[in-house]
Amino acid sequence: MAPTIGAPVVRRHGSERHLDILKWGLIPYSTKDLSKARKPINARSETVPTSGMFRTAFAERRCLVPASVYYEWRTDPDAKVPYAVARRDGKPVAFAGMWEKWVSPEGEQLLTFATITTDANSLLSSLQDRMPVILEQKDWPNWLGETDGDVQALMKPAGEDVLRFWPIDKKVGNVRNDGPELIEPVAETEPVLL
Repeated sequence: MAPTIGAPVVRRHGSERHLDILKWGLIPYSTKDLSKARKPINARSETVPTSGMFRTAFAERRCLVPASVYYEWRTDPDAKVPYAVARRDGKPVAFAGMWEKWVSPEGEQLLTFATITTDANSLLSSLQDRMPVILEQKDWPNWLGETDGDVQALMKPAGEDVLRFWPIDKKVGNVRNDGPELIEPVAETEPVLL
């Protein structure tokens, strides 16, 4: 899964959940010129409820973005180092997301989404200062609007015992590479300190 490519998203159709393929990079419904549109892949949890670009989608069209693993890059003095991140229990992660439907003047429809990020927990802060909002299964009904609750309270870092990470090959940085070898662990080198 890479930005601008179709990816699986769980969203509600009426009272039922559906797994649909949407394009990663949110295009607000109010966009006039698609060629000039910003297409953000994520939004900050601190501003998403009030941001003009995201607030309607956040209020009305929240979704779950499932993934078995995701990638983070740590910036070392000499290079960027990729890591795979997954749940410790082996279940897929479910990112908090929101979606939009953009309609062209000719009637063409484009369904897009963005994920939501928050401050990294202490485990992942050694890689990045931000992380995706990862929702626990018990919170999915609230996030999807099936039950009432404070969705803003869900936009927090994952618990310290939820995730694990390991170094992987830099081949993950090329979207043409796709396969199970992308999550194979590699030997980690110590960063060079200047």
